[in-house]
Amino acid sequence: MTRLIRTGLRGLLAGGLAAMPGLAEAHTGVHPFSANGGAAGFAHPMLGADHLLAMVAVGLWAASLGGRARWLVPASFVALMALGAALGGFGPALPAVEPMIALSVIALGVLIALAVRVPTAAAAAMVALFGLFHGAAHGAEMPAMASPLAYVAGFVAATLILHGVGLALGAVLPRTRALKFAGGAIAAAGLALAFPL
Repeated sequence: MTRLIRTGLRGLLAGGLAAMPGLAEAHTGVHPFSANGGAAGFAHPMLGADHLLAMVAVGLWAASLGGRARWLVPASFVALMALGAALGGFGPALPAVEPMIALSVIALGVLIALAVRVPTAAAAAMVALFGLFHGAAHGAEMPAMASPLAYVAGFVAATLILHGVGLALGAVLPRTRALKFAGGAIAAAGLALAFPL
């Protein structure tokens, strides 16, 4: 099982790096964040605590659900995130994007902390809704000169890596107090993001 997780994480990392053409231009004299948008897309989920927490939590919850949920739940998040990015960048604005992102962190943390088990289809639908709003935020913050495809490839790669981290943590901490504690910490962080002092 551990070998399978390591192989999966290597595959996610390799795929993420392959999807980042902007990094290949790091030594051309052009800053990689402005080269084509790939690096900016990759950085957006990695540098935003709300995105980072939610994406790791998706992997954690998927791991705790087991079975097909381990790939279907993260895949549904990524698919609707891409649609949300198109809406955020070029379509009608979604309402309450930031509150929904904060809610996603809180809800996912609570689901993990309470070891909530739902059918895979319901879990996939729930995280897909959250992914739509995360994507809308990514799309709305796309740099003006960025290539939309490179930018999307960047944040999709980062998201896959963060989901992979959550899946690996979920495999190491399956249904233990540590997993519940991690869920509680994620929910608390979401509350702090939603209601800053």
